[in-house]
Amino acid sequence: MKFFNIEKTSEGKARAGELTTDHGKIQTPIFMPVGTVASVKTVHQRELKEDIKAQIILGNTYHLYLRPGMDVMQEAGGLHKFMNWDLPILTDSGGFQVFSLSGSRKMSEEGVKFKSHIDGSYHLFTPEKSMEIQRQIGADIFMAFDECTPYPCEYNQAKLSMELTHRWLKRCIDWTEQNPELYGHKQRLFPIVQGSTYSDLRKISAEVISEAGAEGNAIGGLSVGEPEEEMYRITDEVTDILPKDKPRYLMGVGTPWNILESIGLGIDMMDCVMPTRNARNAMLFTWQGVMNLKNEKWKRDFSPLDEFGTSFVDREYSKAYVRHLFVAREYLAKQIASIHNLAFYLDLVKVAREHIIAGDFYEWKKSVIPVLRQRL
Repeated sequence: MKFFNIEKTSEGKARAGELTTDHGKIQTPIFMPVGTVASVKTVHQRELKEDIKAQIILGNTYHLYLRPGMDVMQEAGGLHKFMNWDLPILTDSGGFQVFSLSGSRKMSEEGVKFKSHIDGSYHLFTPEKSMEIQRQIGADIFMAFDECTPYPCEYNQAKLSMELTHRWLKRCIDWTEQNPELYGHKQRLFPIVQGSTYSDLRKISAEVISEAGAEGNAIGGLSVGEPEEEMYRITDEVTDILPKDKPRYLMGVGTPWNILESIGLGIDMMDCVMPTRNARNAMLFTWQGVMNLKNEKWKRDFSPLDEFGTSFVDREYSKAYVRHLFVAREYLAKQIASIHNLAFYLDLVKVAREHIIAGDFYEWKKSVIPVLRQRL
């Protein structure tokens, strides 16, 4: 069974493809909702599947390891059964969360010792430990343990970090080759390209990762505060090197326009907390632009939440009603907005895929991005 099949390529780097996992097929390019602690915030799994049309979601190694813990995870039969999600799951390695705990962690060649944000207890994540946890979670795609550098980052720090990531990758590969899957389905390891915003480091890292021969590859260390132009430049340089016949995953990206630009640079998979995080703060992404639903202008607007939206919430609730819920601090507001934003993101990549197949993706992207960015 071939894991990745490219169905159509455009004049540039954009391509439409399909991933085949034991839990189902994924049409690319694809956006993956983030379900950090076995839940995409405020959204039912049924809504994710039937209304939002999510094809794959993310789980987080660091958070699931701390809570509910791997004893519970294994007793449940893995994350799919635990959260009642029968479609594909991707897990990150915990590297980014450890990176974000810069004030309470200690790096070494062995791994990272860190303090739990929940109870203050100390833990050690090594490449082997990260692989073991992700095996126990049972993700269809899991990530190599890496170090994510901040932005800005000194050249020598970025170089040392990249080299450590490469040494850790070998340990990740060795461990996975010696330890079979737990739940009877195939799990695929993706290595991660690092190197901050330095072209020479990114080139070296992309070549090392390519030589690892994994079934897919990821680009990390971007969307951490660098200008958009830098993110696009590095992504463009890296996708020139990564194997063209394997899926490319840009981690932690981003806005709707970031997503379309990244697709144009040869990216197949993306994830971000932005659609749900911004939704909880009343920011909605639409085909007409970005809405702040707390604005007074929506107070008496009884038109549908989004006349071009694909979700049931777009048809069944008005702007005025959802604004009222936000002003009144009703939890339902966050749920409605999250469902809308996630459905929009999935619709965005679906339409992008259609334009790649039609052969006019770049022309369409150029016309639609200015509209997506405008404030309503």
